[in-house]
Amino acid sequence: MKSIVPNWTVPPHIQAFTTTREGGVSLPPFESFNLGDHVEDDKSAVKTNRTLLVEKFNLPHFPLFLTQTHSTRVITVPYEGNNFEADAVYTNQPNQVCLVMTADCLPVLFTNKLGTEVAAAHAGWRGLCDGVLEETVKCFQSAPEEIIAWFGPAIGPNAFQVGKEVIEQFMAFDPIAETAFRPDPNEAGKYLCNLYQIATQRLNKLGITQIYGGEHCTFTEKESFFSYRRDSKTGRMASLIWIKK
Repeated sequence: MKSIVPNWTVPPHIQAFTTTREGGVSLPPFESFNLGDHVEDDKSAVKTNRTLLVEKFNLPHFPLFLTQTHSTRVITVPYEGNNFEADAVYTNQPNQVCLVMTADCLPVLFTNKLGTEVAAAHAGWRGLCDGVLEETVKCFQSAPEEIIAWFGPAIGPNAFQVGKEVIEQFMAFDPIAETAFRPDPNEAGKYLCNLYQIATQRLNKLGITQIYGGEHCTFTEKESFFSYRRDSKTGRMASLIWIKK
C-alpha cells in the first residue's frame, strides 16, 4: 500500500504520511482507497478502507475523522466533546493520531524539533485565507523556530484556477500574497494560484522557516491522487501524524 512520507528530518518517533488512492476496495469513481464517508461512496467500502488504514499502517488506534468545513477550528486530541466540525487537530500526547482528509486542498503536518507536539491542518484556500494554519500553530507550546512543517499533496500552481476576488481576499490579509498568483494563459480574467507559496508566506510570517514538501499536484497526478477539481465526484486521501510511544 503506497503512501507519501515527509522528506523532513525529525525525531524517529514521529510517524507521518499521506495516503494515495491505491490499495483500497472502493469502486469507480472512488477507486480505490477512499477514506471519505461524505462523498457518496459505499459506506461499507469506506469502513473497510478505514480499517485497512489502521491495520496496514500500524496506527496506534482508530483515528478521529473530522467533519471538515473549511473553518479555522482546531481540536486537541484526545477529545471528549461531540462537535467534530473542525479543520485541524493538535496533540502533545503519545499515540494520538492527528488526521485530516483532502482531495486538492493542502494538508499541512507539523511537529516540533523535540517531537513532543504534532498537528495536522486541512488548508483549502478559504481556510488558508481565514487563518487555519495560524490557529493550529497557536496550539503549540514551542517557539516558532522550533516548529517544522510539511506540505502534503495538493493541487499544484499550474492547475488551481481562481478569480480575482480570491486574490483580493488574500491580499487583504497580506499584500505579498499577490506574488503567489499569475494570469492564466488559457483564460482571460482568471489566475493560477500557488497554495504552497501562500502557505509558506503565512508560516514565514509566524516565524516558521523549516518547511518541506510541496512538490506534488493532485490534479495532474491522477494515478496517485484524488482531485475534486479534476473529477468532482471522487474520494479523499488522509494525512496523518502522531507521536509513537
